[in-house]
Amino acid sequence: MANKHKILVMGAGKIGVTVASLLARTNDYESYLSDIKAPHKLPEIAGNPIKFIPSDIRKTDEIKKFILDNQIEGVISCLPFHLTIEVAKIAAETGIHYFDPTEDVATTNKVYDLAKTSKGSFAPQCGLAPGFISIAANSLTDGFEEIDHIKMRVGALTPNVNNNFHYAFTWSIDGVVNEYIHPCVVMQDGERKLVPALDGYEHLVVDNEHYEAFFTSGGVGSLVESYSGRAKNMDYKTMRYVGHCEKMKFILQDMNLREDPELAKQILTKVIPHTDQDKVVVYVSVFGKKNGVLSEVTYTNTCYPLQVDNTLFTAIQMTTAAGICTIVDLVVHEKKLSGLVKQEQVSLKEFLANRFGSYYKSGEK
Repeated sequence: MANKHKILVMGAGKIGVTVASLLARTNDYESYLSDIKAPHKLPEIAGNPIKFIPSDIRKTDEIKKFILDNQIEGVISCLPFHLTIEVAKIAAETGIHYFDPTEDVATTNKVYDLAKTSKGSFAPQCGLAPGFISIAANSLTDGFEEIDHIKMRVGALTPNVNNNFHYAFTWSIDGVVNEYIHPCVVMQDGERKLVPALDGYEHLVVDNEHYEAFFTSGGVGSLVESYSGRAKNMDYKTMRYVGHCEKMKFILQDMNLREDPELAKQILTKVIPHTDQDKVVVYVSVFGKKNGVLSEVTYTNTCYPLQVDNTLFTAIQMTTAAGICTIVDLVVHEKKLSGLVKQEQVSLKEFLANRFGSYYKSGEK
């Protein structure tokens, strides 16, 4: 039997646990999950247990020693976005591969700088959005000689909602607030621009269900730069049930709590519930000229929780982790990607054919 690829997953939250679990159960990977404290319960992976390693991201020398002593091939940051850059530095200094799902633009720019001189491959923003959404959008542009507008929309939602915010937290509140307050990269009339989060309000219908959508930060990934000179307009928006955006604008803009995100999070956790009953809705549209004819091509996908062995993983866990694990697989196991990896380097067909990416097939329309 060939040696297993040793992967260190930093961050033992929901996404980190899911990533470590999916990799471990293939028997091609040896998963090391690391954080200050172990999760309450690790999933049962038959014959290939996840190894938990206590660590403190502030003690980088100890982590680097562990990586070198154990011949770790790659590290995945599933820590909060403000700690991601520390993991990237560790990867660069130890010469191993690096992956993260962060939507934080400032962090990603720093990761790009590290990637320029790093020995290992660097693949930031390889989750859902950013991540899979860029792969789907890029593949939809095939055959277009003129691209007027690329629209990317994603909603991490609960199937049922009954509160005044029309929402329940299905993932990190840090990530939600972060993407609601920072400027958003778009392409308008062929130019890269920054627009305020929560602006660009629109109403849309996906599979006969009504949603609202608005600008949020980070979801577009590197696609704006990749399509410079090729597309006239491009934007990423978060989907929510109708009525949510108005409430968030009041809290973050009218009350000016975007200047105090910690207080905003304290308030929101008191009034918005958390849930593990979720769905992830993906909508992509490319509009322009194809074979000389004004055309539009769309892609929709609605993913739900999945039972893996003895553990039920939520839709946001699976969509994010499947995105990460697919890119890890293409870099580490299949060795098809190297250097600075951008999501749009992977075709939708190749992604869905991967053993991890195939999860998305369950929700395709």
